[in-house]
Amino acid sequence: MSSQTQPQASSINPDDVARFDRLGDLWWDKTGKMGILHDINPIRVDYICDHARRFLLNDPTALNVTSPLPLNGLKIADIGCGGGILSEALAELGATVTGVDPAPNNIAVALRHAQQTGLTIDYRNITAEALAQSGEKFDAIAALEVIEHVEGPSEFIRLLSTMVRPGGLLFLATIDRTLKSYLFAIVGAEYVLGWVPKGTHEHHKFIRPNELSSWLKNAGMREVDRAGMSYMPLMTSWRKSHDTDVNYLMTARKD
Repeated sequence: MSSQTQPQASSINPDDVARFDRLGDLWWDKTGKMGILHDINPIRVDYICDHARRFLLNDPTALNVTSPLPLNGLKIADIGCGGGILSEALAELGATVTGVDPAPNNIAVALRHAQQTGLTIDYRNITAEALAQSGEKFDAIAALEVIEHVEGPSEFIRLLSTMVRPGGLLFLATIDRTLKSYLFAIVGAEYVLGWVPKGTHEHHKFIRPNELSSWLKNAGMREVDRAGMSYMPLMTSWRKSHDTDVNYLMTARKD
């Protein structure tokens, strides 16, 4: 595990960085303000495993649930890693993970938690721009619940694409810009249910799936899949779905 520091770069929204930097150990409180990320993380991880095995490891059966390390041998960067929720899950499945976040407290929390769990993760307190400038290439890049918080999202996609090796994958998760998403992700999640801190999201920064797909194409990548993540109130749980009107995942490949 390591930590490097890099000054702010153009994709950063200082207000959002400061907001997430104040969360501290709340990142690992599964019943607190970050609990929703823990709730959806199994869906995100299964989604990444499924497409990584299909496109990167040439496994026609896709997700191999019998393998204890289904991501073994893959080099993955987690952009905007926060306290390490996704990074740790990917490392546990065998991936060599680099976790990047511009907020120093986030990286401190991630490092401390990885030490407690005994996981080896290369955490860096740098920006995505700084990682790109290093010239490193990855089998896959994951930027989940990140793009709606950056400045210049289309350019951010182009930046991420430069770090994906030919044939590699870019995994994205964000929120659609619909009335439904305003009611659910902002009014409901922030003000009624208190799932996330108030002010976390701005509706105009949400991204339509076709917009995202177009940006990917302009960056030399091809969308190969999209899926929704839907909350099931009667089951009080989340599941992958075909409904992309609120939370959705997207996979793109660099041909």
